Amino acid sequence: MIAEAGLAALWLAAALSLLQLGVALAGDRLGEQGRIVAPVAVAQGGLTFFAFVMLVWLFLRTDLSVALVAANSHSAKPWIYKFAGTWGNHEGSMLLWVTVLAIAGGAVALLERRLPERARHAALGAQAALALGFFAFLLFASNPFARLAPAPREGQGLNPLLQDPGLAFHPPTLYLGYVGLSVAFSLAVGALISRDVGPALARAMRPWVLAAWVLLTLGITAGSYWAYYELGWGGWWFWDPVENASLMPWLAATALLHSVNVLAARGGLRAWTVMLAVVAFSMSMVGTFLVRSGILTSVHSFAVDPERGTFILALLLLYVGGALFLFATRIATVREGTQFDPVSREGALVANNLLLTVILGTVFVGTLYPLFVEAVSGEKISVGPPYFNAVTGPITLLLAVLLFIGPLLRWRRDREPNFRRIAAPVTVTLLVFAGFFAAVPAMSALARLGLAVAAGLAVASLLPLAGRNLRRTPLATWGMVVSHLGVALAIGGAAADTAFTQEKLAAARPGDVLTVGPWQIRFRSVEPLAGPNWTAVKGQLAASRGGRPMLLKPQSRYFSDPPTTTNEAAIRTVWDGQLYTVISQPDEQGRWQLRLWWKPLVTLIWLGGALIALGGLMALIGRMSRERRRHSHEVAA
Repeated sequence: MIAEAGLAALWLAAALSLLQLGVALAGDRLGEQGRIVAPVAVAQGGLTFFAFVMLVWLFLRTDLSVALVAANSHSAKPWIYKFAGTWGNHEGSMLLWVTVLAIAGGAVALLERRLPERARHAALGAQAALALGFFAFLLFASNPFARLAPAPREGQGLNPLLQDPGLAFHPPTLYLGYVGLSVAFSLAVGALISRDVGPALARAMRPWVLAAWVLLTLGITAGSYWAYYELGWGGWWFWDPVENASLMPWLAATALLHSVNVLAARGGLRAWTVMLAVVAFSMSMVGTFLVRSGILTSVHSFAVDPERGTFILALLLLYVGGALFLFATRIATVREGTQFDPVSREGALVANNLLLTVILGTVFVGTLYPLFVEAVSGEKISVGPPYFNAVTGPITLLLAVLLFIGPLLRWRRDREPNFRRIAAPVTVTLLVFAGFFAAVPAMSALARLGLAVAAGLAVASLLPLAGRNLRRTPLATWGMVVSHLGVALAIGGAAADTAFTQEKLAAARPGDVLTVGPWQIRFRSVEPLAGPNWTAVKGQLAASRGGRPMLLKPQSRYFSDPPTTTNEAAIRTVWDGQLYTVISQPDEQGRWQLRLWWKPLVTLIWLGGALIALGGLMALIGRMSRERRRHSHEVAA
């Protein structure tokens, strides 16, 4: 009865979303009865959460009478992978999406008091419309509670590449981020319907955008490291279409975050803010379509059923097309915001948004163009790292240079900008560039520029703190500084990885000695190993660079359900980089295939991502504390 209870809860939640939408559409005509929209939203969130808990329970019990469990679980799996396996498949991941969406709608109903009631009800109606479409998708095209008769004696197991702790963290953080953008989308739609686009909208939207941005940053950073150590390719970003599907919403959310800050603080960029809210959620819908349509072959994608993709595409066209139509018909009613000069902080933020939009457009075209060509002509083409790196790299560096001066400009106009304040970061940039040009003339120009700009930005990111009382500096300012420092570290790590990585591929026997970079590696032995649901061979590699040897133990694993061979890299992190080792199956002569990389400063990439997210979290806490104090003062007055 667990599956039936979960399915019943889903149907009830769908009915409540329809009721919530109807009440919101009725608007003021219902009078006091219109206030039921808030408790209906809360009840919808509770029922959807109950349905998700039921699915988790089914996976933990390994109830093989449920088709989803039988296709994606196995009784011998560790419990953590049974739990995370709940969303390691198409139907479960969509139920997680809808659960977070419904809970977010309930949170808006309970907590949001900054908007006028009419705009709030309209936003809840938009959120209900989003939820209703996804409820329909689950119930009619992707039922996670479908029974299987007769039940098999054993399940097929989870994809071995997903049997990793990263599955418990990476997808949920991305979904939480996507849903935060759905709230921003609904608030923007509600503001357009009520003709009330102003600072109140920005103050209501900002916590959701900030939280979504932090979660997307964490999800992308964690996913990058997960792919780096799990896939055994030695790379941290492959420009895989599904990776791009998570990057595009992050780029749009970054632009939206800066635009929201201008609207909240100065009343400007009103049309920008609304449009970016629509674009950010649109990109999350595009990502959903790519992952679940079956048009992509990727280690990240779930569905292979084109009918489901058609359903999601229809939802994408309905929601985004409707929002764009509403924007086109109501934008004339949006009052012009505060004017500002090009040389001002607002002007720098507009330039920031334009550059982010160009990068977003570049990634969007590079990701979807091959699919368009294949659909039109049947010809398969590939757009890979050479295109993306060549186009996005220089624009990213230009964006980083803009961060040198933007945070130091005044609001509205800065007739006498103090460019002397950026003398230190500019000097550092030039010195680092000249130093690498002299020391490593063969280094690529883009990598050299990346290292130089990263060094300069690391200095420039600290300049907003100059001359301040650090104890009284707002937490939001600290957040900006930490995030921009994280950007510098991430750019520096990526440039160092490109410039300095050394690779060694070898067919070796136990006793052989190999070198990669400054490391000497002795291949000691190979041992058999058995895990809870896999068998493996484990290599013993002793690595040293002048000191005591360090032991690394890469593995080649075999999973029987489903039959899959995976490489488990052994990575040793030291202060100046990582030694990355992989062992594969032996050849006909009994030699083992070893892949070795020395990757200087590569850890700066993920340290930078963590700092970017930490800065966003600091800003979120600071903004919310400030809003709470302001609200307390207003109540007291």
